[in-house]
Amino acid sequence: MKLGVIGLGRMGGNISLRLMKHGHECVVYDNSEKAVDHIAREGASKSTGLQDMVSQLPTRKIVWVMLPSGKITEDTVHALGEMMGKGDIIIDGGNSMYKDDIRRAANLREKGIVYVDVGTSGGVWGLERGYCMMIGGEDAAVKYLDPILSALAPGEGTIDKTPGRKGRNQTAEQGYLHCGPAGAGHFVKMVHNGIEYGIMQAYAEGFDILKNKDSHELPENERFSLNMGDIAEVWRRGSVVSSWLLDLTSLALASDEKLEKFTGDVSDSGEGRWTIDAAVEEAVPVPVLAASLFARFRSREEHTFGEKMLSAMRFGFGGHVEPKA
Repeated sequence: MKLGVIGLGRMGGNISLRLMKHGHECVVYDNSEKAVDHIAREGASKSTGLQDMVSQLPTRKIVWVMLPSGKITEDTVHALGEMMGKGDIIIDGGNSMYKDDIRRAANLREKGIVYVDVGTSGGVWGLERGYCMMIGGEDAAVKYLDPILSALAPGEGTIDKTPGRKGRNQTAEQGYLHCGPAGAGHFVKMVHNGIEYGIMQAYAEGFDILKNKDSHELPENERFSLNMGDIAEVWRRGSVVSSWLLDLTSLALASDEKLEKFTGDVSDSGEGRWTIDAAVEEAVPVPVLAASLFARFRSREEHTFGEKMLSAMRFGFGGHVEPKA
């Protein structure tokens, strides 16, 4: 299939490359000419702007928007809505607020344009590993996009099949899932990121306890000088707390035991806040997720070793560079 990709940052560029590796054609655009040139050298067609990109696409145009949530995505989707026509598909693969998806889909539907939201997880590793995708939109459009979605997904890989899933949705085992109507994909991804905050915070606090076991405030015979990198590594091997986030933690500690290059000033990308908002709307108690979000707010005032670990994990999976101290 041939599609346009707007936004060639940490994920958008790799999405284009992975699609081309699987035989799809990409027409790319980004405000950075350097980013466009880089992807073009790998076989993509360049465009000078949105109108130029749209004009290069065949009938039933598909455009994948991979931009930060907020005004830039809103403006881009609106502009595309003025350029595209009946049956065309606009995909938002960023981290938009799901309520914005519902509104955009309704507005575009009046013009016959289909809007699909794709919550995309995989970070800077997606080119190699593939992307876990949570999708919202009309059934027919999502089925039409399946060649693109299946190319981006990680596939079954080496993960064992879950017993008892016979007859259930097969794409979930490939790493992508049509979750429901417009907005459902980003809603599921939003909660995914809220959970991510909680898991990361648990690791950070646990390693902070381990790191401070040699504190001079403790009795001398109760002090241990523990190796953080080795503990992370041993927990990767058969422990019930093993995970990809722990893999990234071990990777960071192997090269920088004190995590000195990280400030511990931990950002939040929005989905954590929106998850707490949804919990309030639904009257669902989420003390762990709420506390993990507030811990990130506090990290901007003073920094602990645990917060440096949060920064290290965010850099590991998403290439996020926190503000310098």
